Amino acid sequence: MFLAFTDTLERVIGVFTQFPYLGPFVFLFLCGLGLPSPEEVALIGAGILLHNGEVEFVKITIVCSSAILIGDSIPYWLGRRYGLGALKSKWVAKVLHPERFAALERRFAAHGNQAVFTCRFLPGLRIPGYFVAGTMKMNFWRFLLLDTLGVLVSVPASIYLGKLFGEQIDVLKDRVRELHHWLFFAVIALVLIVVGRAWLKRRERAALGETPPK
Repeated sequence: MFLAFTDTLERVIGVFTQFPYLGPFVFLFLCGLGLPSPEEVALIGAGILLHNGEVEFVKITIVCSSAILIGDSIPYWLGRRYGLGALKSKWVAKVLHPERFAALERRFAAHGNQAVFTCRFLPGLRIPGYFVAGTMKMNFWRFLLLDTLGVLVSVPASIYLGKLFGEQIDVLKDRVRELHHWLFFAVIALVLIVVGRAWLKRRERAALGETPPK
């Protein structure tokens, strides 16, 4: 899983480097539409851009937060406008997983405010949770406020984590570069030892008058 995450992160960073602000915005907006990738990939990628000096902390935080809030509003309005009837759409049903709704509805009925806030930190429940908030006719501004509070916690923290991760990548690259140097010298030394031993054996055979093997 970690290797898959880092592989996805490398591809994402390649795109983000070309589009430092637009890239994270589009990626995070698509997450609200059901893109099968965690938001943290984009946020950590933005943090690495911050570490590289390609973006500013306040600007990238606002860009990422805006994209997330707009994306989160889409399942909310689908639920509010169409209710469970939206599940008749194969695309919506594939993203929203109808089997989770009964449990989510009970949770929202008992802990509405807390449920919206905690869904921000539960990737598998974000989209279904926000959809249920819409179906239960939660006031939009209340929903947006609760989601914003979660975003204000998760987004800056994830971006800063990405910045630290970028520093660790630099350290790791330095260590790998040093390791390659040592391996290079070790291979050269090994070759010299093998060649030297073969030369000494030939000298010994020549001194004893032996014919070297063919």
